[in-house]
Amino acid sequence: MAWNEPGGNNQDPWGGKRGNDGPPDLDEALKKFQEKLGGLFGGAGSGGGSQGGGLSSSALGIIVVGLLVVYALFGIYQVNEQERAVILRLGVYSQTKGPGLHWNPPLIDTVEKLNVTKVRSHSSRGEMLTEDLNIVKVDLSVQYRINDARAFALMVRAPEESLAQATDSALRHVVGSSPMHEVLTEGREKIAFDVQARLQAYLDAYTTGIEISTVNVEDTAPPNEVQAAFDDVNKAREDEERLKNEAEAYANGIIPEARGKAQRVIEEATAYREQVIAKAEGEAKRFEQLLFEYNKAPAVTRERLYLDAVQEVMANSSKVMIDVEGGNNMLYVPLDKLVNASAVSARTQELSPEIVREISERVADQIRRENITNTRRREVR
Repeated sequence: MAWNEPGGNNQDPWGGKRGNDGPPDLDEALKKFQEKLGGLFGGAGSGGGSQGGGLSSSALGIIVVGLLVVYALFGIYQVNEQERAVILRLGVYSQTKGPGLHWNPPLIDTVEKLNVTKVRSHSSRGEMLTEDLNIVKVDLSVQYRINDARAFALMVRAPEESLAQATDSALRHVVGSSPMHEVLTEGREKIAFDVQARLQAYLDAYTTGIEISTVNVEDTAPPNEVQAAFDDVNKAREDEERLKNEAEAYANGIIPEARGKAQRVIEEATAYREQVIAKAEGEAKRFEQLLFEYNKAPAVTRERLYLDAVQEVMANSSKVMIDVEGGNNMLYVPLDKLVNASAVSARTQELSPEIVREISERVADQIRRENITNTRRREVR
C-alpha cells in the first residue's frame, strides 16, 4: 500500500508524518544531511535535536590544504644522470628535462623517462643474394643508443621496430652490391662499415632519435647444401696465399744475394781495371827508365836484358835444348836433374833467381868446354 493511499496512515518516507498530501520537503532532507556531515567533522550543534550550520571554515581550509599538498607531492619526480624526461602537457610536447629533481603538475603533464646512455643491441640474421647471384647467410649485430629523447618518444610510433626493418634493408642492399668472395672472406669489415653508414642515414631520415654505435658482422657462411664445395674453395685460396708467401720469401732471399754478387763482380772488375792501369803505367815508367839507361850504356843494358830474359824463360822450364855452333850434335840439358843434384830443398820450392843464375853459368861453362874440345878434334884431323 502506498504511503499516500487511504489507510496508509499518511506515513511520509522523507521524514515523518504529514497531515496533508503533497511532495516531500527537500529543504528539510538537505538540512538533515548537512547535520550528519557536520557531526563527522566536529560541527555538532546543541542537544535536543538542534543542529549547527554545516562545515566550519577551518575544517574546510585544512581539507583544501591537504589536497593541495598531496597533489604537489604527486608531481615531484627525479631524473637520473643517464636519463632524459620528455614532458607532455595535455598530450602536446612541452619540453625535455635533464638530470635533477623536477616538478610537473599531475594529471596535466605526462612524464616519460628515457635512458640515453645505455647501449642497446639488436641482432639480424638471414639469407640473401650477392652481386654474383649467390646465396649467403649473414649474422649481424647492431649496437645503438638514444641521442634524441623527444624524437625517440614522439616522432616514430615504434622506433626499435623501425630500427630492425632498416637494418634488414641496409644489410640486404650492401650484400646485394658485393660479390660472394668479399662477403665470405676479407670484405666483412667493409660491409659492416657500409651497413652502419646506410643504416644511420635511414634512421636520421625517419627521425627516430637513434644513434648507431657499432655494426659487427658476426658470421657469414654459404648455404648448408654447398658448404663442402665452399670449404674446398677456401682451402685452395689458402694454398694459393701460402704459395705466394713462399714465393715472396724466396724472392726476398734471392734478390739481395744476386744484387750482392753483381756488386761484387762490379767491384772485382773495377779492381782489375785499376790493377791493369797501374801495371801498364808501371811498365811504361820502367821502360822509360830502361831507355834512359840504355842510352847511357847500350852494351851493358843489352846483356842485362838478355840475362833477364833467359832467367825468366828458364825459370819456367825444366829442359833445355842447345844447338852447338859448328857441330851436328844437339845438346840436351836436364835442368830438373841438375837442380835435384845441386839443391835438395829445391824439390818442393820454386827455383830462385840465384839458383837459375848458377845453373846457367854451369851450362855455359860446359858448353864452352865442349866447343873447345870439338875445335881441337877438328884441328887434329
